[in-house]
Amino acid sequence: MLKTKKRIRWTFAALVVGISTSAIAQQQSPGEWLERMTSAVSSTSYHGTVIRRKRGESEALKVVHKIVDGIVNERVTSQEGNGLEIIRIGNDVHCILPDKQSVLVEGWNNQSTLFSPLPQPTVVETSQYDLSLMREGRIAGRKAILLAVRPHDSYRYAHRIWLDKSSGFPLQTEVLDVDGELIEEVKFADITISDNISADALDPSVSLDGFTWYKEPSRYQTVEIDTDWACDDLPAGFRAISTTTEKAAADDGSGELTTRIVYSDGIANVSVFIETSNSEDKPGWAVLGASNSFSVAVDGYQVTAVGEVPAITAQRIASSMRLQ
Repeated sequence: MLKTKKRIRWTFAALVVGISTSAIAQQQSPGEWLERMTSAVSSTSYHGTVIRRKRGESEALKVVHKIVDGIVNERVTSQEGNGLEIIRIGNDVHCILPDKQSVLVEGWNNQSTLFSPLPQPTVVETSQYDLSLMREGRIAGRKAILLAVRPHDSYRYAHRIWLDKSSGFPLQTEVLDVDGELIEEVKFADITISDNISADALDPSVSLDGFTWYKEPSRYQTVEIDTDWACDDLPAGFRAISTTTEKAAADDGSGELTTRIVYSDGIANVSVFIETSNSEDKPGWAVLGASNSFSVAVDGYQVTAVGEVPAITAQRIASSMRLQ
């Protein structure tokens, strides 16, 4: 009798979740939720605590994020280790190292401080992923809905994104490998979404008096180009979205040229770097968080593919680059 009652309760709970999620799905499609998310990421001001996990290692971060006239103003402070603090205004970034009493100034080219590349609304037009609204829940005390992004093959990762029901902002993002194992996670433990963030909340939390400032030199001069390089075995769904040549900075102006081709499937991005090979170049793998890279020698060039994709994707793309 007790087992029967438990079974009834479980069945009822499953029906309630199914009905609730179905109702939301009727109101907004996965593509519409992606559009809300994209808008929210670019326009939402907030502060809170983030737990970030990569390959089993975790760190806690305090974040203050404010949009001022369309420009990201942000302070991210590590709660562990050396207390690294990152102050960002647009693409200008100050990395503050309190233990070394130093500040490194560099440019980040509009990359996010917190998030890996998130799915764009155009991904619904591809045939490489299935998108579905799974269930409702609570993240950081806020009502949220889970959006699942499942790939059709082993050349890309799966994603699970908990979106704030009120704003569409991503409260938790997960990247999973082909076996469903968690590779990377960003999760808000607490968050306050508000435009009412004072300017001094974005100031460094430590006095910088006596700190030594270092400016990261501009390492590359980048120019859009056409190229004779192409991938002759590109995984389905990927396409070239940009091709540039990057000249390494050198005092005598003789820096080496590197061709960079970026391939994307709407979620996953792979950058291929092609430069003249030398005796010190070694083919092989490298792994950092969800990113994999693979280097190989091709016709006297060193070709390296790197991106937040499975290792086999980086290997396949790098190994099939050819001069046409």
